[in-house]
Amino acid sequence: MVKLKYFAVFLPVISVERSQQYRPLHLEFLEKGRNEGWIFANGRFVDGSGGLVIYIAESMDDVLAKVKQDPFVAMEARGYEIHEWELVMRA
Repeated sequence: MVKLKYFAVFLPVISVERSQQYRPLHLEFLEKGRNEGWIFANGRFVDGSGGLVIYIAESMDDVLAKVKQDPFVAMEARGYEIHEWELVMRA
């Protein structure tokens, strides 16, 4: 049985202009990921510095492949920083 892991991906702003331009495509990408089950959660930082996406995947390589498909990353509107994340929930 494959154990899925969570990965926190920080998306710091590189270009405000490109971020605005590619935002609709980025939001479509996120919706697809949520619908297909490989995105757990996402949101922007209210200070405008970027956002965070929590991916669900088997490996860092799998997440990296997905992250590179995000229009924000592909079009160099945002950078990325990936960390494996341990989900802890209150019972």
